[in-house]
Amino acid sequence: MADKDETKQQDKAAADKPKRTPAKKPAAKKPAAKKSESAEAKSAPAKSETKTPRKRTATKKPAATKGKAEVETKDAEAKAKPDAEAKKDAASKPATRRRAPRAGVTSSRRRAPAAHKGDGKAAPARPVVRAKAKYVRSSARKARLVMEHVRGKSVGDARAVLQHSPRGVARDVQRVLESAIANAENNHDLVGDDLYVKEIYADEGPTLKRYRPRAQGRVYRVRKRTSHLTVALSTKD
Repeated sequence: MADKDETKQQDKAAADKPKRTPAKKPAAKKPAAKKSESAEAKSAPAKSETKTPRKRTATKKPAATKGKAEVETKDAEAKAKPDAEAKKDAASKPATRRRAPRAGVTSSRRRAPAAHKGDGKAAPARPVVRAKAKYVRSSARKARLVMEHVRGKSVGDARAVLQHSPRGVARDVQRVLESAIANAENNHDLVGDDLYVKEIYADEGPTLKRYRPRAQGRVYRVRKRTSHLTVALSTKD
């Protein structure tokens, strides 16, 4: 019985005690960024309603054709550029001076024949008559030895030298000389005795190959040379 009375007393004491209500926790504050986003979202439709549409300004297109004045100025500038560059290059290069010729030294350049003082015209060219003989059966060296005695002489002296020359090729040279004299008299109406040998030369022609037997069954080559003779005559002063 005692135990029951004690439990009752404990129950009454517990009932008499005031009940504790649990303390409410403060609500967590939301970040300010989210609030600002929500505010912008709410205010966005309102702004769009109040905004006025922007007017599009038409962009100016470049002119298709330029004026004639602009084209002419550009062409003039383009032409002036190479001229200015050429002048700069000429100015940058050092000026070359010609050296004066030394005393007693003559230049190797040939000067043109001077014109007559009275007429003011160039002197008439003197006629040159030629004659040729090809494939002469003699070497060019043998013919040149004879021609050296005739070059620059008059027709009469050349005839005398060739007539009394002991070399066999002199007969061939004399024939070419007589042919040139006949060409001058018949074709150019010149006097044969007034002419002189201006040019005379011999060129090498084709060489004929021949063979000659030698001892022990060997063969030696024999070269039979030919030449081309040329004689040119002209009038004297």
